[in-house]
Amino acid sequence: MARVKKIPQRICVGCRQTREKREMLRIVRTPDYQVVIDPTGKRSGRGAYICKDPKCLEAALKQGQLQRALKVEIPEELVEELRRKIAQESKDF
Repeated sequence: MARVKKIPQRICVGCRQTREKREMLRIVRTPDYQVVIDPTGKRSGRGAYICKDPKCLEAALKQGQLQRALKVEIPEELVEELRRKIAQESKDF
């Protein structure tokens, strides 16, 4: 009998919907308190996931959910980088 591989699920901090981990973008606060985008999903640190939808990003930023999830202030440079990356990702679909 073939083994069924479990697909990891994560919750978006913007829309609070559960999706597959690989469909989402991970933002991580590293142990030295830097906040970066984690394309591999494997960097060590406290992570938060967000859908690749500009509406989810704006909701997460407006409500402070991303800051709350990472327990640190989000730098403006990272916010701009996230907006560019999500805009690019949403065009690819």
